[in-house]
Amino acid sequence: MRSVQPDQHGILTDRAIRRAYETGQLWVDPFDAALIRPAALSLRLGHEAFSLQTHGPVDVADRSTHPELAPKALDASGRLVVEPGEVVLAPTLEKIGLSENLAGLVDGTSDYARLGIGVVLCGQVSPGFGRDTGAVLTLEIVNHLRHPVLMYPGARICNLMLFASTGSERPYGAMPHNYSSDHAVVASRLADHVRQL
Repeated sequence: MRSVQPDQHGILTDRAIRRAYETGQLWVDPFDAALIRPAALSLRLGHEAFSLQTHGPVDVADRSTHPELAPKALDASGRLVVEPGEVVLAPTLEKIGLSENLAGLVDGTSDYARLGIGVVLCGQVSPGFGRDTGAVLTLEIVNHLRHPVLMYPGARICNLMLFASTGSERPYGAMPHNYSSDHAVVASRLADHVRQL
């Protein structure tokens, strides 16, 4: 991935997003130009999901107490069924990579929020995320309704806003216990951080 200073400051609009992709500042696989919005790139829901299941109190410093990632099979129609109150982790369909001169913010779409579905995890995507091989973004999906919600893998689920930066001295992928090379959903690495305190 080439490290070229973006020619725009602040948030990247559609033209700048296309240029960032064409110059290698932004890496997206698979790339679909139809997902470029006026000031963001939409990302789609991947085809696997995991329910967070606990068996007692969770001690963030003790990995053995962390929620289990239980695979969720799609239903007979290929839909992801999210039960009321359930917390599901699912990857984006796209793998992305950012140069050291780009940073991102991820947010769920208002379409899902209006249906009582929260799509969040960590909104920040640091400079250098996935810059070597690309990485999925793991999304936390929560159903706030009283009934199941049926979701469709491959459908647009969140937006990635991109910002030009002055470049990071230490890219995200060089930090310990990061998620910059994940090609699938992985469990929390928080215990590794807490133990170092």
